[in-house]
Amino acid sequence: MIRNPRRRNEPLDHAELARLLPAPADPRLAGDRQHLLEDHLMNEIHQPDHTPAPSPTRRPLRRAALIATPVAAAAALALVVSLGGSPDTTTVAAPRLVKAPVVQIEEGSTVQLASTVHEIAAAATANATPQPGPGQYIYIKSRVSFMASSLNADTKESATWVQPLHDREVWKSPDGTKGWLDEPGYQDKGGITLDNDDPRKQQTYKWLAAQPADPDALLKFAYSTVNGTRDRDQQAFNEIGSVIREQLVPSGLAAALYEAAGKIPGVVVVGHAQDASGRDGIALARLDPQTGERSEWIFDRESHQYLGSRGVQIREVNGVKPGTVVERTAIVTRAVVDAKNQRPGAGQATA
Repeated sequence: MIRNPRRRNEPLDHAELARLLPAPADPRLAGDRQHLLEDHLMNEIHQPDHTPAPSPTRRPLRRAALIATPVAAAAALALVVSLGGSPDTTTVAAPRLVKAPVVQIEEGSTVQLASTVHEIAAAATANATPQPGPGQYIYIKSRVSFMASSLNADTKESATWVQPLHDREVWKSPDGTKGWLDEPGYQDKGGITLDNDDPRKQQTYKWLAAQPADPDALLKFAYSTVNGTRDRDQQAFNEIGSVIREQLVPSGLAAALYEAAGKIPGVVVVGHAQDASGRDGIALARLDPQTGERSEWIFDRESHQYLGSRGVQIREVNGVKPGTVVERTAIVTRAVVDAKNQRPGAGQATA
């Protein structure tokens, strides 16, 4: 994630930024990553000597604000700005980007969709999740890598880079008003606060726990969040994905969310998909017709527990080649802990 060194309450000078920006690429930020961006903003800016090495015919890019996963989402993945950090900043330089991996594309199918969704929902129902109490926090540790596209304003050449796989730890209070993010190398040393007096209620445990485990009601809710000209079905799929990605979801509600997702037109089963930890599983997936990216939710082949997610480019858009893995995540630990910044230990409940 990328953090802009300006203070949160400092107004954004759009005119000034517009003069610094090159021609933007086509927006391709999925809804779930947009929501995560809204939570965390930009929590790192790469230094010039950490940008990808340019070719001899390419003018070196200025500092690239490489935005990873969930405010200014319209051109988030191709944003290039020239901003300086304050002298007393403790922000660390992020690791050098690497070329995005490329995989062989496996076709999705609806043949086993109903049975696969049923098995995943049944596994979610059987998996009892801990309930956070007053003063406790939901802790989630994951392995992640997100895409950062670069665009040369002079030559119009683009390149697709990704962050090296790295750990990401998040603490969230049940009502979403308190939290902490620790993503070493991608924001201030020691992490940044996620405290928010007005959190997006759909992303909080408190809101989720109050919802009925009714697939049709949840599907209606997912469609109620769509807006703009992007594909409505994809937006609904992304909305559900944003809920399950980095939250502790009550077991009955998780099952109903998967059943709701299975009713969205265009959802398919992909027989083999690897999460960020290299675990091979089966995926519920949907192709975004506008961006050409297929969003995949990966589940263990035997236990049908959620493992993580993957984004694969299926058709070329804005120079991103088919088979390019533009994002990878893997859940390492979900737990309830007694304090912010505390990691789970013996005797603490995990999911």
